Amino acid sequence: MKFADVVINRPVEGPFSYSVPDELGEQVKVGSCVQVSFGPRNLTGYVVGLSPKCDIKNIKPITSVLDRAPLIDEKMLELTKWISDYYYSSWGEAISAAVPAVIKRTMKSKRRAKKEEPEEDEIRFIDGSDKHLSPNPEQKHALDSIKKCIDKKKHEVFLLHGVTGSGKTEVYLQSIAHALEKGRSSIILVPEISLTPQTVARFRARFGDKIAVLHSRLLGSRRASEWQRIFSGEAQIVVGARSAIFAPLKNLGLVVVDEEHETSYKQMDVPRYNARDVAIKRAELSNAVVILGSATPSLESFYAARKGRYTLVELPERIDARLLPEVNIIDMRDELTKTKRFPIFSLPLKNWIEKDVREDKQVILFLNRRGFSTFISCRKCGYVLSCKRCNVSLTYHFHTKKLTCHHCSYRQDPVDICPQCNSSYVKYWGTGTEKVESELHRFFPSARIARMDTDSTHKRGTHEKVLTNFKNHKIDILVGTQMIAKGLDFPKVTLVGVVSADTALNLPDFRSAERTFNLLTQVAGRAGRGDLGGRVIIQTYTPGHYAIQSAKTHDYNNFYAKEISFRKELDLPPFSHMVSLTFRGRKEEKVLKVANSLKDKLEKRNRSKDVHIVGPAPAPISRMKGTFRWNLFLKSDKVENITGLLRNVLGTRKREGGVIITIDVEPC
Repeated sequence: MKFADVVINRPVEGPFSYSVPDELGEQVKVGSCVQVSFGPRNLTGYVVGLSPKCDIKNIKPITSVLDRAPLIDEKMLELTKWISDYYYSSWGEAISAAVPAVIKRTMKSKRRAKKEEPEEDEIRFIDGSDKHLSPNPEQKHALDSIKKCIDKKKHEVFLLHGVTGSGKTEVYLQSIAHALEKGRSSIILVPEISLTPQTVARFRARFGDKIAVLHSRLLGSRRASEWQRIFSGEAQIVVGARSAIFAPLKNLGLVVVDEEHETSYKQMDVPRYNARDVAIKRAELSNAVVILGSATPSLESFYAARKGRYTLVELPERIDARLLPEVNIIDMRDELTKTKRFPIFSLPLKNWIEKDVREDKQVILFLNRRGFSTFISCRKCGYVLSCKRCNVSLTYHFHTKKLTCHHCSYRQDPVDICPQCNSSYVKYWGTGTEKVESELHRFFPSARIARMDTDSTHKRGTHEKVLTNFKNHKIDILVGTQMIAKGLDFPKVTLVGVVSADTALNLPDFRSAERTFNLLTQVAGRAGRGDLGGRVIIQTYTPGHYAIQSAKTHDYNNFYAKEISFRKELDLPPFSHMVSLTFRGRKEEKVLKVANSLKDKLEKRNRSKDVHIVGPAPAPISRMKGTFRWNLFLKSDKVENITGLLRNVLGTRKREGGVIITIDVEPC
């Protein structure tokens, strides 16, 4: 008789021992997905080890085997174990994150996923080129270094720091082609679903059916079909969002993380991993090369390159010697003085939009706020209409004629009378993408205008439709949130307008300046990518801020120098590692009591004082979905110091006295 070590998708330490019945002896292997009895229920588990003997009496048998061949190999087991240890989750939770839910459902129903043809709109989105372009000297230097490591099967992390439009994608393409020649597979991660169609089209034009696509917007059957193509070896190149890092490729040679600074690579559910760091670990286990590409690298990555942990490769100029767009900063305080009101568009921005639309060029307008009006208040008593379940103001959406909470989706009808003082002095304040779109129709009635945000693109295929129409110049002005800020390449876009550069700058987050600089630089990079040149207009009430001034001159190094000095002074990442604990409960007194109690226990066990504990303090949104939220922050020079202390005190408990505790390692 054999015995199996099994882990399950629950927040409990494992593995657990089960016997292997004789009739399943040939089917149960390391990596197999099995069904087991766990307490009163039958659960799905994963075999992580086999042994000929077990000291436990009355051991339960494995009920059934759910897969014909193991879904995960030894390298994936090693990777998921690392995720479990680093990001403070159970091993079963980490493995479950690596296996798509649709594959698990398919196995349980014993149905093989139906293979489907690639969706047409994915292929026709852009006229891709299947020809290798001749690299310029900087690209050639990058490619030579990358190819050398691929040839030697040497793990190396390259930080490809290239200005927008400098040809980073061509470096990716030629590196992948070289890996393919050497019989090795590749993964390309992109941060936004909206970028996938354009990226896939370029890669499919170069590599044909060797490409597979994985992202959350795919139909379940299509996702299962793509996963099976990868698993069988039919597809050797995978393009996708965060979870594509777990694609079951064999002989991995290259992992590309495009726009590596993006916070969307961070998983918000257990296990709360960062796909960029998981990519580096997976490549290390496979002796593969990693390319982290960005015009605005994260401070952590650039700091690692400066310290020699990564190899820094610079692409300082745009391809074909195209100039970076001219950036103009408009001080909206002056506009306010002139007009005596808060204008959406400054006069220079309005004039440039009119000029470019008249000359049959295209315009992108960026604002990282959805809705029509961002809050509603009474001018007599100051009352602000807020969500009943969250401590946030309600946003008015003109399309639905509803006040909506963007955190819990609570809705109510708009009001004309103040609920507090019964006055009629209710006013709608603030600006969202809906209002920008409305004002554009008013000022430019003949222009073809479209909006791209999570409200307007929630239906499947809408991203592709909007971007295809914009590419084919059926749209003159595209208004959107951060989903239009990066990665898109449209030669006819000559003007990019940032309606407000201040939306992220004053958030209670130590990364607010970095995010502002990144967004402004990325959105500015959408202009002037063709022969027509480009211009960027940034509207702001804080024109002197170093993040905005550095974005004006496209000067990452200047921004990095200022920001890194602040981080060092305050001992913030990359000079320390952080873990946040969020306590949630219906009664605020109980939440605070549990937070203080856990802090006391942590401080008593923190004898070496190598973990600095800050808080508890109310979360930035102190009440959400009816629960009160308090935070505790732990800092140390090593993550292991923090997670070790937490395991010592908290163990696997995620609940204390009815209060839910969420642990987030390296929060974004």
